Amino acid sequence: MRRAREVVEGAEAVIVTAGAGMGVDSGLPDFRGDEGFWKAYPPFAKLGLRFVELADPRWFRSDPALAWGFYGHRKNLYADTVPHVGFGWLRDYGATRPEGGFVFTSNVDGQFDKAGFEASQVAECHGNIHQLQCLETRCAAGIWRSDVRVAVDPETLRAAPPYPTCRRCGGLARPNILMFGDGGWRSERSDEQETRLYRFVQAVIAKSARLVVIEMGAGTAIPTVRRLSEEVARRARGTLIRINPREPAGPPGTLSFESGAVAALESLLRSS
Repeated sequence: MRRAREVVEGAEAVIVTAGAGMGVDSGLPDFRGDEGFWKAYPPFAKLGLRFVELADPRWFRSDPALAWGFYGHRKNLYADTVPHVGFGWLRDYGATRPEGGFVFTSNVDGQFDKAGFEASQVAECHGNIHQLQCLETRCAAGIWRSDVRVAVDPETLRAAPPYPTCRRCGGLARPNILMFGDGGWRSERSDEQETRLYRFVQAVIAKSARLVVIEMGAGTAIPTVRRLSEEVARRARGTLIRINPREPAGPPGTLSFESGAVAALESLLRSS
């Protein structure tokens, strides 16, 4: 921790990377394993439907009440969730760095936006549940934000119509998030975000700025966030601080903390 504090104090730029574990301290489920998912969503346990089976765009065509029940419940939950204090600590820390900061997350919950991070400094590689797109890939509606709440039966987790509709053609809408086997996801919003992140990293490298990568709650099951953290730290010759209660190990030079996000961030950013 002493070494990590030295790195944090001396860093000129920061990249915050986050997986599902980042939201646990805010009260959000992380869906770890089938049992963890079914514990959070008992009605789907009764149906024997796993997360990877539900997170499939085919349900929007074959059973929109099931599809919007699953995603509508999550959309409502994320809208009602208050980001934990660690988000604010990271936001304020990034604001003090001479070269600024950036966020890369696989989370679709929009919590960084809600915590006051600049939209131009956040990359959501799997999209954002509060952004919608038309289910029909040929529709030119693009991507739009919607804060409309979906009526979901808490006992069955099935949604009641009317479901969110396309702003252009009036057909069924779906969340602009990457699902399993998803050939219809519109990625341009996330692509633009990642282009900005790439430019930020390039600027840090060009200036030889001291970089710290602070990663929280990113597991190995879908290692997108972990891989980016490691690659950016390597390319920019920065230091990776990995915070994870179950899988904290990293490449040589990683400063690993077997901890939840808030506890580690308090020691890292708040303790003198």
